[in-house]
Amino acid sequence: MHLSNQALGAIMLALQESLMTQTDIVPVLKGFELEERGEEGLVVKNPPTVRVSNNEEVSEEELESLAVQ
Repeated sequence: MHLSNQALGAIMLALQESLMTQTDIVPVLKGFELEERGEEGLVVKNPPTVRVSNNEEVSEEELESLAVQ
């Protein structure tokens, strides 16, 4: 079993958001819903999104909700 390119991208988005907001990445990673797709590998069914349009602080609650969408 391996990570798909999509799953790697989801992890990188989560890491980028975590670094930009200086918050813990663990709640986002723990909230990932993974699915095995044969040769493609594991995919994240609920990848995070990254906000870039405002400078508001992101709360821990908002960060956790990124993975639960």
